Amino acid sequence: MTDLVVIFSTPSQSEADVVRGLLETHGIDAIISSDLSRTPFPLSVNELRVAVHPAEAQRARHVIDSHRQESAPGRVVPFGSELEPLERRIGYRFKDRGMLEHGLTHRSRVHEDASGGVFDNESMEFLGDSVLGFVIADMLFRRFPQHNEGEKSKLKASIVSAAALARLGEKIDLGEFLILGRGEEKTGGRRKHALIADGYEALIAAIYLDGGIEPARAFIERQFADLIDEARRTGAAAAFTEDYKSALQEWLQQHDRGLPSYRLVAESGPAHRRVFEVEVLVGGEPLARGEGKSKKEAAQAAARQALAGLEPTAPDAEA
Repeated sequence: MTDLVVIFSTPSQSEADVVRGLLETHGIDAIISSDLSRTPFPLSVNELRVAVHPAEAQRARHVIDSHRQESAPGRVVPFGSELEPLERRIGYRFKDRGMLEHGLTHRSRVHEDASGGVFDNESMEFLGDSVLGFVIADMLFRRFPQHNEGEKSKLKASIVSAAALARLGEKIDLGEFLILGRGEEKTGGRRKHALIADGYEALIAAIYLDGGIEPARAFIERQFADLIDEARRTGAAAAFTEDYKSALQEWLQQHDRGLPSYRLVAESGPAHRRVFEVEVLVGGEPLARGEGKSKKEAAQAAARQALAGLEPTAPDAEA
């Protein structure tokens, strides 16, 4: 760093990346650096610096100045403005958009960045999972006093399953806002249910850390209102406990297709939040795959997907 000249500073990783990319398109090599050491749970705003070779400093400053926006003097892009559509969809405006940016950053982005100034959202997933579990448990305790502990536990597990979180994340187009590495981007990371579900939990943590428990509670209550209402109408756990494996087996037997088998094809995620992918096969031929927090949940998801492909009137977990 002693041989380089800092020509731009910002607390936004997105803005630092924009500046570096801008300079590189003009043939100017640049690096991003930070004094903040890595921690698993950074909460302070990190100052990132873009530096270039001294011989390129004057030209680099000229390039940056020529691209500054009149609406935001001092910035090349308004910090976090690209996240405003997401804020509108979730009904919450962040005081510190850096917190939201942190919550959306996948570990693939960290692995591809050498600056040391990028942090992934895995610790926020852990916190978001706990906040979500607490709020949902409180909602079920208050709205289903007639049901015993086992019934409420089963319902809670279904409501906060990876599949349910992925569906809710898709409704707000969360995948479009995830901050991914180039490799993950190229392999369709924005459409992967596991990444969307994890990002959804990290989003809950970001709201909690930025505004406290009440905004987080309000967000969760809005998002999960339809699932809770469906549970009330159908007698709680009945809304979420369809046995797709049994339904698939019955359908296959009725159509002389033989019995299904299931095999684990992948597992990913941190130790506290494993995601399993299971494939269902008939006669050795794969029919569908499904994801879940457990092998059992993933097998049910695979059976559900298989039924959807075999029979238009197959049961739907959201019906």
